[in-house]
Amino acid sequence: MKLQLVPARTGILWVRLGVRTFWRQPMALTGLFFLCMAAMSLATVLPLVGTALALALLPSATLVMMVASAHTEGSSSRLAAPALMVSALRSARQRLRSMALLGLLYAAGFLLLLGLSALVDGGEFAGVYLGVRPVTQELAESGRFQAAMWLAVLLYLPLSLLFWHAPALVHWWGVAPVKAMFFSAVACLRNIGAFTVYALGWAGLFMATGIVVSLVLTVLSELGMGTGLAASVLVTTAIVLAAMFFSSIVFSFRDCFEPTAHPAAGQDGAA
Repeated sequence: MKLQLVPARTGILWVRLGVRTFWRQPMALTGLFFLCMAAMSLATVLPLVGTALALALLPSATLVMMVASAHTEGSSSRLAAPALMVSALRSARQRLRSMALLGLLYAAGFLLLLGLSALVDGGEFAGVYLGVRPVTQELAESGRFQAAMWLAVLLYLPLSLLFWHAPALVHWWGVAPVKAMFFSAVACLRNIGAFTVYALGWAGLFMATGIVVSLVLTVLSELGMGTGLAASVLVTTAIVLAAMFFSSIVFSFRDCFEPTAHPAAGQDGAA
């Protein structure tokens, strides 16, 4: 495994590959993403440890989407939706212990992030994020709340760099979780131009989609359609966009690391 440096324009390529791969298997990848999010939502129901467990599942959910996307993009034949979902879930279990540790490290980092934001506003933003406090207009407009929110956003950036490539490094190359986090951060920072273009590309796509959806909802409103239909359109669009985004992550990993030997993990869905 060798770190590769890519030009900034590669970020747009990652976006395009993610969109193209998603539309090869839209039902399967959307269903897989929904299944991952449902598992995380169910975890939050557990008392005391529910929120931490949900956070700990995110690296594994990311890996499942990466495996499915790699298989979809690299296979000449299309698996049926259930078969692709089962294949991705089975493959992602190969390094269960290391992935569990990686998940715990992510949860700890995220909770630490929220704890630091609580020093600014007394825990108001953290309470809203964790769902234990309702958000009101007065609270949202509070200077302390906004300061805590922006602090959390800034702190999340280095956290995301640490874990961006880590699940794939653990799964496909058998790298220890802490080392995987270090290599992930180095790869992201060395290719910061490509990742900046990548982020801007997705932001532009999200904004363009939002404009189109707003126009569609306006037309539906003028036709007297119910608010239930509008809500369904919004939720469906959000899920599809999120699944599309997660489908693109594997391509950034593939281009940032050059294989120098066969992966330590199985070849199923290897990037």
